[in-house]
Amino acid sequence: MLDRDRFPVDPWRLVERRLSSEDAGVAETLFALGNGYLGMRGNHPEGRQAHEHGTFINGFHETWPIQHPEQAYGFAEVGQTIVNAPDAKVMRVYVDDEPLALDFAELTDYSRELDLQSGVLRRDLTWETPSGKRVRVEMERLVSFDERHFALQRMTVTMLDSDAPVTISSQLVNRQDGEDVYGGVPRAARASFDPRQSEQIATRVLQPQEHWQEEYRSILAYRTSSSGMTLAVAADHIVETENEVSARRLVEPDIAKNVFRVRAKAGVPIRVTKLISYHTSPTAPARELVDRCRRTLDRVLGESIDDVFTAQRAWLDDFWKRSDVVIGGQPELQQSVRWCLFQIAQAAARADGAGIAAKGVTGSGYSGHYFWDTEIYVLPFLAATSPRLARNALRMRALMLPAARRRAHMLNEAGALFPWRTINGEEASAYYAAGTAQYHINADVTSALAKYVNVTGDESFLQQEGIDIAVETARLWETLGFWRRINDVDTFHIHGVTGPDEYTTVVNDNLYTNVMARFNLRFAADALDDLEVTNPPAHASAVRRLHIEPHESGAWRRAAEAMAIPFSESAGIHPQDSLFLDREVWDLAHTPPEKRPLLLHFHPLVIYRFQVLKQADVVLALFLRGDEFTPEEKLADFTYYDPLTTGDSTLSAVVQSIMAAEVGYQDLALEYFSEAVAVDLADLHHNAADGVHIASAGGVWSALVSGFGGMRDTDGSLSFDPRLPESWPSLDYPILWRGHTIRVTVLPRELRLSLESGGPITVRVRGEHHELTTAAVLAVPLADQGPVRKGRPGVGQYENVLRADGTQMSPMVPSTESAARTAPITTIPGPAL
Repeated sequence: MLDRDRFPVDPWRLVERRLSSEDAGVAETLFALGNGYLGMRGNHPEGRQAHEHGTFINGFHETWPIQHPEQAYGFAEVGQTIVNAPDAKVMRVYVDDEPLALDFAELTDYSRELDLQSGVLRRDLTWETPSGKRVRVEMERLVSFDERHFALQRMTVTMLDSDAPVTISSQLVNRQDGEDVYGGVPRAARASFDPRQSEQIATRVLQPQEHWQEEYRSILAYRTSSSGMTLAVAADHIVETENEVSARRLVEPDIAKNVFRVRAKAGVPIRVTKLISYHTSPTAPARELVDRCRRTLDRVLGESIDDVFTAQRAWLDDFWKRSDVVIGGQPELQQSVRWCLFQIAQAAARADGAGIAAKGVTGSGYSGHYFWDTEIYVLPFLAATSPRLARNALRMRALMLPAARRRAHMLNEAGALFPWRTINGEEASAYYAAGTAQYHINADVTSALAKYVNVTGDESFLQQEGIDIAVETARLWETLGFWRRINDVDTFHIHGVTGPDEYTTVVNDNLYTNVMARFNLRFAADALDDLEVTNPPAHASAVRRLHIEPHESGAWRRAAEAMAIPFSESAGIHPQDSLFLDREVWDLAHTPPEKRPLLLHFHPLVIYRFQVLKQADVVLALFLRGDEFTPEEKLADFTYYDPLTTGDSTLSAVVQSIMAAEVGYQDLALEYFSEAVAVDLADLHHNAADGVHIASAGGVWSALVSGFGGMRDTDGSLSFDPRLPESWPSLDYPILWRGHTIRVTVLPRELRLSLESGGPITVRVRGEHHELTTAAVLAVPLADQGPVRKGRPGVGQYENVLRADGTQMSPMVPSTESAARTAPITTIPGPAL
C-alpha cells in the first residue's frame, strides 16, 4: 500500500509530505486533474524534469498508418494516438535570477494535496536559495467541472525575510513535437515494448496555424498533420501585488511567454493567476477555436475568480451526495475508495458525448483509446449515481454506429461490430487475435444500454438511439453464429472469437461471449417488440430507419434459446471455451514475479497453449448474467478458474472480489478488493505512471455495492444479499433507482434501507420481498450468510463443491476431455434471412 509517512491517511485528501523523484511518473498520475474533456497531469509548475509533461484533450488525436509486416484483408489500417496538447501548466520562479528547480532546491518545508471535496490541487513549499534567502511558493490548480473548456492555475510567491528580485515566467509550450529544450525527458527516449503504452510518432504532429499576444493574453493554435483536427489554447493572467512589477511578452508558433519581473519586498506576496482555455474540433478552422477561447476567458474574467472555486466545490458537493460510499472503521480504504470515485468524475464529468478512455485524461497510456472497459466497469456506477453522464457515454457508441456498420461489413457480417480499441470509431488494434476477435464488445455495449435503461427508467433513450444499437448488434450475432444438430437438438454456435481473457484467443464457443450474445439477442427482440406496443410511431421510425424485417426478432429469439453454452459433465464446470480443458495448466505457483505480466515475457503462442487467464472470463459472466447460473455452478466455476487467473489485467481483481464474496470466500473477497483499490495508488501493475486505470476505479464501486453490498438488478428488479467483511462494522452508500433515491446501510446483522425520495417501491432482501417507503427506514435482520470458506482455491482443488444433483465433486486433475460434445455433428442452415 501507500507509504504512509509520505502519504498520510486523510478521509478527503491525498496528501504528499515528502518530494521524491524516484516515482515521479506515478505521482504525476496520482495528482492529475481533469473533467472528462481536459486533463492535466500532476506536473510541477516549474515544468522541468518529469516522466511525462502531459495535457490531454479527450478525443484529440493523430492518425498514422499501421505497418503490418504481413498484410491481410480487413486488418486495421490506421492507428490513432492521443496528442499531448500544448502545456499551459508552466510557471517558473526565479529569485536573484536563480531558478527554483525541485530536483536540486533545498526545501525546508513541502506539501502537496489533492482535495477531493474542492477539486483543487495545492502545493506549498519553502525554498532556501543558495544565498540563504527563504521563499514561500504556493500553487493552486483547478480543471473546472462547471466550465468544460477552462482551467486555472495560481502561483503565490512571498519572500519571507529578505528583499529580492523575483521573476515569474508563465508559458505555453508545445511539447508534442521534438525534444523539450526546457529540460524534460523526450517521451520516445523511454519507449520500450509494452502494448499498454502510447505509440510514438516520429514526424511533426501539430502544425502551427495562429499565434497571438494581447496584453497578458497569449494564444496558440494548431492543426494535426494527418487527422486534420484543430486545437487552440489561450492563457490570460491577473497579477496581484503591492510590489513594483514590469512585464515582458514573447509569442512564437511553439511557445508563448508572459514574464513578470518584480522588486519583491519581504512579506509582500506576489500572486499571478493564470486563466486557461482549450478548444478542439474535428473540422472547425483554427481561427474559430481562437475566438471560442477568447469568449471562454472573457466570460470567466467577467466574474470573480472566487466564483470559480465556489462552483467547483458545489459541483463536487452534489457528486459526493450521490456517489460517496462510506466504509466504517477503515480509514485507509476509505481514502483510497474516494480517490477512485473522484477519478471517475474526472474521466466522465464533461466527456459530453465523447468516450471515456482507459486512462481518462490523466495520461497517454493505451494511446487514449476507448475500450469495452467503460461499458462493463464504469457505466454501472454512472447509471446508479449520475445518469446524465451514463447517457452521454452511451451516446458515444450511438455516434460510432456508422463506423461499426462498416467494420461488420468488412468482416462479412450483418449489423454492426464495435471496435476493440478506438478513438474515432475505427478499429485501431493491429493485433486482431486479441483485438478485433473480441466480438463480445457488441454484447458489452448492449448490456450497458440495458443496465442504463433498467436502472434509470430512461425509455426515451432506448427508443431514440438505443434501439439502433440493440438491433444492429443482434444482427451481427445472428450472422456470425451458425446452426448445428447435436444429438437431435439444434444448437447455435459462435466460433473464432476471443473472450475477455486475452491469454486465450480465437476459440470456439467462448462461454462469456455466448452467454452475453444470448442476452443481446433476447434484449434486442424484447426491446423491439415492446417498442411496437408502447410507442408505435417510434417503432415505425425504427423499422424504416433500420430496414427491419418482420421475421428478425423471432430469428433472434430462436438463436438465443438454442445458444451453445459449454458445460463439462465430468468436471462439473463451464469450460471457458470448447477446448479449454484440453490444454495444460500453467504452473503459476512457480512462475517468478519478474516474469509477470506474462504478455511481456512469453510469446503469445506459448501462453495460448495453456490453461492460464489474464483476467476473469467465465467469472465475469457469472456476475453480469448471474441469474442464468445456479449457486452451485457459480461456486464450482469460481473455484476452478480463480487459481488459473494471473490478475495481469487490472480489470480482474474487482470481479474476482465480487464473486468471491457471493460464493463465500470472504477473506479472499477482501484481499481482492484491497488489491483493486490500490492498483494505482500503490502502482501494483508498475504502469500507473501512464495514467489512472479508470475501469478498475469504476469496478471498485461495483466491488463495494454489488460484492459486499450484494446489490443485483440482473432480473430487472432491485435485490440485496449483503456479504459484509468481518472486520468492517458498516458499509453505507446511496443509489438512484428509476427516479428513487435509496440509502443503503449494511451492518453485520442488519440491512437498513431508507427511501429518501420517490414513491413506494418493492425490493428483495435475500429472496424476501419488502415494500420501501419514505415513511420509515426498513430494517431487515440478516441471518447467517451461508458457508464461509477460508483461504483460496487451489488448481483443481474443490472445497465443499457439490454438483447440481447434490453429489460430492472429487478433486480433479486437468482434464484431457474436450468440452465439445462427442456425438456425430452435422451442420444445418440457420433460418433464412
